[in-house]
Amino acid sequence: MNVRHDMVTVFVVRPGLGGASHEFLQLRRVANDYMGGTYQTIRGRVEGGETAVAAALREMHEETGLRPTEFYALSTCEVFYIYHTDTVWHAAAFCAIVDPATEPTLNDEHDAYHWIPAEETDAAFMWGSEWPLIAEIKRAILAGGLAKPFLRINVESAFTRP
Repeated sequence: MNVRHDMVTVFVVRPGLGGASHEFLQLRRVANDYMGGTYQTIRGRVEGGETAVAAALREMHEETGLRPTEFYALSTCEVFYIYHTDTVWHAAAFCAIVDPATEPTLNDEHDAYHWIPAEETDAAFMWGSEWPLIAEIKRAILAGGLAKPFLRINVESAFTRP
């Protein structure tokens, strides 16, 4: 079995229009791609010499054109298994808050997107590994939990190694 840790996961969230709750972004993978036609959150690989934070911000910008107004590291990593490569993946996970008026500009990996109300995420996100991360986002970040100030990342300094 292989073990990899060079992947990131980014959940993009915006305040709901009119101040209602929050919404989570999902991107639909193009039909001829791996898992084509499914709606997913942002995932990508960490490139050589890149920090996980820098990779997350880069992947977010490449896939959506969006820049966060607030950015958070989650205290939990996403862990999942891909059977056809016999690989366990450990992905650093992040939450990016974006301006409620912004809409993504998709790259060639995706052909559609939609915003999911926070109350509907349990039914809309397909992977079990995402559910505890979304619960952490709702409790620690969106509801202003005790850990929120400690999870926040200064985006301006994110491209330098800690």
